[in-house]
Amino acid sequence: MRLSNRESLDTTIQEQEMEKKINSKKKAPAKKIIPRDVSWLAFNARVLQEAADNSVPLHERIRFLGIFSNNLDEFFRVRVATLRRMLSVGKNARMHLEENPEEVLDEIHSMVIDQQREFDRIWEGIENELKEQQIFIRTEKHLSKDQQKFVLNYFNEEVRTNIIPLMIESIQHFPYLRDKSIYLAVVLARQDNSVRQKFALIEIPTSILPRFIILPSKDGERDIILLEDLIRYCLPHIFSFFGFDKFTAHIIKVTRDAELDIDNDISTSLIHQLEKGIKDRRKGKPVRFVYDKDIDPLLLEYVMRRLGLSKKDNLIPGARIHNFKDFMDFPTSVFQERPNPQRKSFIHPLFANANSVMHVIQMQDVMLHFPYHSFDTIIDLLREAAIDPNVTSIKITAYRLAKNSRIVNALVNAVRNGKQVTVALELRARFNEADNLEWKTRLEDEGVKVLIGIPGLKIHAKMCVIKKRIGIKTVQCGFISTGNLNEKTARVYGDHCLLTANRNIIADMNRIFSYLENSKHDIKNLEACKTLPVSPYSMRTFFQRMIDREMKNARHKKGSSMTIKMNSLSDPDMINRLYEAARQGVDINLIIRGICCAYTESKKWKKDINAISIVDEYLEHARVFIFGKEGQEKVFIASCDWMLRNLDHRVEVAVPITDPGIQQELKDILAIQLSGNVKARILDNEQRNEYKREGSKKIRSQIEIFRYLHEKTY
Repeated sequence: MRLSNRESLDTTIQEQEMEKKINSKKKAPAKKIIPRDVSWLAFNARVLQEAADNSVPLHERIRFLGIFSNNLDEFFRVRVATLRRMLSVGKNARMHLEENPEEVLDEIHSMVIDQQREFDRIWEGIENELKEQQIFIRTEKHLSKDQQKFVLNYFNEEVRTNIIPLMIESIQHFPYLRDKSIYLAVVLARQDNSVRQKFALIEIPTSILPRFIILPSKDGERDIILLEDLIRYCLPHIFSFFGFDKFTAHIIKVTRDAELDIDNDISTSLIHQLEKGIKDRRKGKPVRFVYDKDIDPLLLEYVMRRLGLSKKDNLIPGARIHNFKDFMDFPTSVFQERPNPQRKSFIHPLFANANSVMHVIQMQDVMLHFPYHSFDTIIDLLREAAIDPNVTSIKITAYRLAKNSRIVNALVNAVRNGKQVTVALELRARFNEADNLEWKTRLEDEGVKVLIGIPGLKIHAKMCVIKKRIGIKTVQCGFISTGNLNEKTARVYGDHCLLTANRNIIADMNRIFSYLENSKHDIKNLEACKTLPVSPYSMRTFFQRMIDREMKNARHKKGSSMTIKMNSLSDPDMINRLYEAARQGVDINLIIRGICCAYTESKKWKKDINAISIVDEYLEHARVFIFGKEGQEKVFIASCDWMLRNLDHRVEVAVPITDPGIQQELKDILAIQLSGNVKARILDNEQRNEYKREGSKKIRSQIEIFRYLHEKTY
């Protein structure tokens, strides 16, 4: 599971400025909404809970620490960087959820320090458990003679040519410390204090060499050394010609502003802006400085001064190890008991023995539930379309693609087979900009028509339309998904994908593609959509109407209910509508994986909001919306969360689920998740992340959903 939370962090300064203008009239009092960044840190605390849970396999607990660390890095690169920019710009740029960025930054700093202490406590416990399993992480001070010899040989053969020690006191311009890198800050001295000590920096080459080196070990033991500790051991050899005989070294790390300043000047090439922005990202201002709390005070003061940091900046003292994100790839080979394999994805029964995916879809709607169902069905559909002589065109959106994308391979093969292929490729997908620029070049080189986006809007909808000509008849099919078309993440992200030939749905998808293809991006194409709610045109008003309908039912003493599953809930207008619905007595169930800015309890409401968050082996990424009482529900899946950027600043799509069987599947899946009492946390007003423990039978929802789908017959 990669809880990168990229989608929940993906807002630019420009989007935020637009947010304030659009919401100036509907702005909610700050006291009614939990600050977004505070809620996000509460989400990352749930990830940390998984690392602390002794029922989770040890290798998975280590990986959750890596996920936590990676999430926090990204949080500082984007969210904290954004808040600091607001402070520098002034009051006019402050967001609707952060009236006082100074206070939010202070609260962030306090929460991060507390979480860092908890992180260190958990890691200490895990280290002890590793020792009980005879797995030892050796430092430079605890190596046997054989290991010392191995380390020196490894250093000379693999490491020496990949490091450049810098004597920082002798350099007029302090070296640029790169984001995502860690540095060994070294104090060089003599035991007899006969010469003045000097300072040096060494970048740890983890982008070239593995962070974990397995050492020769005694029988029954498995020893590992971190790359930085291997370098620590070799410091006397690195600086041998300086005449020093005393070395102390500690890890430091800088996190930098990773925002891309992409303006909306359509006369400037978006591609050139992106290329410049990616380069500028490498030079972003420091937003966090993490250091070993045992570092030499004089060295710490010197580095801070040269970096232009003060005590007001995010200075985070930590333990010995930093860049813990690398621990997501901790070597599992050292464990005696092999990690339990994940529950294996399986082909949906309706496709298991089918000769043609398209034929099945033409006969009936089918919903795939990833990662329980295999993503191979989507690949098979595109491969079939690529070689079917009757297929004339394929249109598809792409936000984040896999590194070696089989989606792209199928589309390229389709072009080679004479099909017209159009890909709406979102170049501004955060942290995937460079990858998507490369995909653009490859696709265009192969003859694919690539649409690169709309000024001021990101293309976040996940959909595909395949057109087929049989004689004089044209038939079409396609799909709409809640998740990215990425076969790698589909193995760990929980998503839903509707495969359909429904004419009304296909007609609206074609209208959306017409909107994307039209150089003027005529909103009339979206206005013409009759079946699919679409952002930025109709999505917000659609959901408002659905909530209003349930409030009306509640006022008339009819059954009223909403069950809503999303990644994030932060839009003030939608939150206030939920509050009003709770005040009027609507039954509201929320399943929110990440940010939840809504309070869930109030004495002013007839019914409190039942809200949970599930953090487990799979990342809960799906968006599902069910409105109405039992037997009369309106069911939808969508690509969007209830965040202002999704509803107003992106191209998003929701699709109604009309097939009774699929409706029931979604209702059953959400019912299982709401009944879960193993991995579900209660989202209360205080963001305490208390586990839901109701019921005598333990229900781990992801396991129960796997069983439900595996046993389901059609």
